[in-house]
Amino acid sequence: MKIQLLKGQFTSKDALDIITKMIHIKIKYHEEKIKNEDDEETIKMRENRIIKLQNEIHESRKLIESKGDKISLDSEINVIY
Repeated sequence: MKIQLLKGQFTSKDALDIITKMIHIKIKYHEEKIKNEDDEETIKMRENRIIKLQNEIHESRKLIESKGDKISLDSEINVIY
């Protein structure tokens, strides 16, 4: 099953807003999981993932701001069972 989340052109501001909000949802997910986790190794893994996601927001911002007014976004979730 495929879920098409994004497909189209956006202003740079809107594209960055969408990307940032989507990544923040994933960060929040990991933060909630950390609150209920006892295993130190799993906590470290989630903390490292949060750091990577925060870096991806920063890198996205730099890229989008350097590319102009319109940005194309294409995002799909593939559900594999």
